[in-house]
Amino acid sequence: MTMAEDEGTTMSNEFLGLSINNPNLFYTDEPPPPPPMVSSEGIIATDITRKFAAAAATLAPGELVKDGHFTLFESVGALEIMDPKMDSGCLAPGESLDEEYDVARHLLPSEVLGIIDQLLSLEMAWHLGYPLSQTLLTNVYIEAILMPAPATIDEADFIRNRNDGAPRDPMFAVLRAYCLGLLKSCWYVCERIKFEHYYEEEDFVTNTYHRSLLDNIDRDLIRDELMAARSILHNIRRTISEEMAQALGFRLELRTAFLRAIELSELRSNPESLSLPWSQMKAVWEPINKSHHLGSPVPKAFSTKIQRKLASTMPPRPIVHLSFEETYEHFRKLFIDGIDVLKVLNYSDSQSLLNFVLTFQAQKPQPLVYIRTLLQTFLFKDMIILGHLSIRYVIDDDLAIVVLPCSRLLDPSNDDIEVPYDPRYAMAHQMELFRQRAAQSYLDIFRAFCQNRCRVRRTLYHAIQDWETVQMDAMAIDRLLQVQLEEKPIFYQPSLFVSEEVAPEPAYSLPLSSWALLYKLRLMEWIVQLGFELETYQPDELAGMYWYLGHLAKTRGQLVERIKAFTMHRRANHRLPLTPAMEAQYERSLAYLRVTMLDAVATWEFSRVLSCMYTVLLRLKLIVPPPRPYSTDALRYEIRMKPFLSITLPELPTIEAFTQGTTQPECSTASLIECASNAIGGARKSFDVLGKLSEQDAFAVDTHERWLRGTKNCFKSIIAASIAISNLSDGTKGGVEGGEGLQVVVPKPDKGYHEWWIVPKITQKR
Repeated sequence: MTMAEDEGTTMSNEFLGLSINNPNLFYTDEPPPPPPMVSSEGIIATDITRKFAAAAATLAPGELVKDGHFTLFESVGALEIMDPKMDSGCLAPGESLDEEYDVARHLLPSEVLGIIDQLLSLEMAWHLGYPLSQTLLTNVYIEAILMPAPATIDEADFIRNRNDGAPRDPMFAVLRAYCLGLLKSCWYVCERIKFEHYYEEEDFVTNTYHRSLLDNIDRDLIRDELMAARSILHNIRRTISEEMAQALGFRLELRTAFLRAIELSELRSNPESLSLPWSQMKAVWEPINKSHHLGSPVPKAFSTKIQRKLASTMPPRPIVHLSFEETYEHFRKLFIDGIDVLKVLNYSDSQSLLNFVLTFQAQKPQPLVYIRTLLQTFLFKDMIILGHLSIRYVIDDDLAIVVLPCSRLLDPSNDDIEVPYDPRYAMAHQMELFRQRAAQSYLDIFRAFCQNRCRVRRTLYHAIQDWETVQMDAMAIDRLLQVQLEEKPIFYQPSLFVSEEVAPEPAYSLPLSSWALLYKLRLMEWIVQLGFELETYQPDELAGMYWYLGHLAKTRGQLVERIKAFTMHRRANHRLPLTPAMEAQYERSLAYLRVTMLDAVATWEFSRVLSCMYTVLLRLKLIVPPPRPYSTDALRYEIRMKPFLSITLPELPTIEAFTQGTTQPECSTASLIECASNAIGGARKSFDVLGKLSEQDAFAVDTHERWLRGTKNCFKSIIAASIAISNLSDGTKGGVEGGEGLQVVVPKPDKGYHEWWIVPKITQKR
């Protein structure tokens, strides 16, 4: 053991994590190695092994010596040195520091095909969230193109300083063109994702490790290289076989179409024309998959040694390997989603737009992050909705559908009034104040659902707080508008969801605050429902959470009933005769209120069914809570209701009301089963009616197929619940007392028909 002699310097072994007090630790049977040959002037190498061991022997057990200049960073660095898992410079015996693969070696057509297919797998791994250092930047051909960074298209080559007159090998030309198209596509994808909302630690890694990805080379030049390579393949197709030429040509066509799709997506114009390159990629992907067997893998063309040259503080990591079957499925889904996402540009109405985002993002598996950021671009780029709509237009359209059909408050001519004492002037001013306050909260709903499912739920936590404030502001504006509209109260009597008759009371319409409350209730329901989808709740908590979901859905149904009553009143007492266009507006609003009411009723009834079922299963100890020595019912209730603690309307149920509604001690087991049987009929009827609605009536234009699939899955969940109730009823009477002969399995969300409805499987024990 040697070091430069420096008297007065205290050696530190803190980085070892222990004190050295055993002088024999450094002695072995083998002779000590000779001191290194140091040729630098001014340095004298001295063997201090014995001195160091003697000094360490004087330390008491557990005592540490620390040099004041030996920092934590240096300590950690010392731990990493010569550890193959942490030190990127650690070499095995006989291993060289640089990659020894020769990029100038001759490649067979099958080898080019094999390299391209491996690059496809690595590209998809990058889309799935793995960094470039473990995927594409492990390829020696890509490294040769990128380092040193090429300034022109001619410099972007595997072999630099090529003679101008020297012809390029045809297979090199094909592989080079493919790599150029791949790198340019990756740069565009990375830039698109960076400009939208995403979560790097969960969704995607945008770090390029100081590699340029050809950002300074025009894509038209790269497109020319791709076309030239396809022309070369056409000329040599007889030499390398027609089948091989077609297989390589399909892969070049894929790269060309990908670049074209990225280019057209910036336009946000006609979806039919934008979908052409996506359709081309989908069409050539099947032949690419079928010709995969023609390729020969070249594993030496991919190396983790390249990671040593990247600008990264990360230790070396293995290359990510996806099977080509996985790659095929992911790319196929990418192309399908790329075509579907363009349909969002066909604006029909605000509610169809919302349903499009909800159903598109709820797919399993969820669209890749590039598609999700592409959707954000279509929706929000330059604060112009879908490339041609103002935010005001979309919000006014939504207000007209939900609460204000044919209302003077939304008349654009109000903006032209400049007389301050004119009521229309005050209307325009107050409505503009409301739009400015509500616009960001409204758009945040769309943006939230463009994230991954876990982030959607967490983002909605903050959104309901904001909507609480929006509702309070809307109530103040509603009171001011009552004066301008000279609104008279009507006697309103709720009828649905009310167990006993309530005397009618005079009430105002309060359209803006009703609109805000409706969205706040929907957000609260989505938070609870996403909790089921994400397995947030334990099986013994399902009874309570379904009870609370039913409570929210019931509140929403009561609100919709109230909105409908005032809409019908305005329609019957309209100041002017209704034109066909005005009649159509009222009909559209009533259609929306009808489908919303059906959804609220179905959610309320089905939640009652499952809440009663899980309550019975808990009573019969067919579901047993796990031991929780540090938890209480009050603490669990508080943490589950934490997102809703600050919400004033609807008021959060007390823990006593929650416990009462969940356990229902006044009801017998037979009564709970009967209640579930009765409620399931109402839920089945509501979902059945929903499943028969057209895309216009369901407000699911361009997304009706996905919306209908979700509705039918809910209906299938109801059928499964009916069977479970029947088995539960049979097992608790006549046969085995107390359900001892029953067996219960609570399925995972992805194992049921719908992720939001966790229906237990109840069977007789064998």
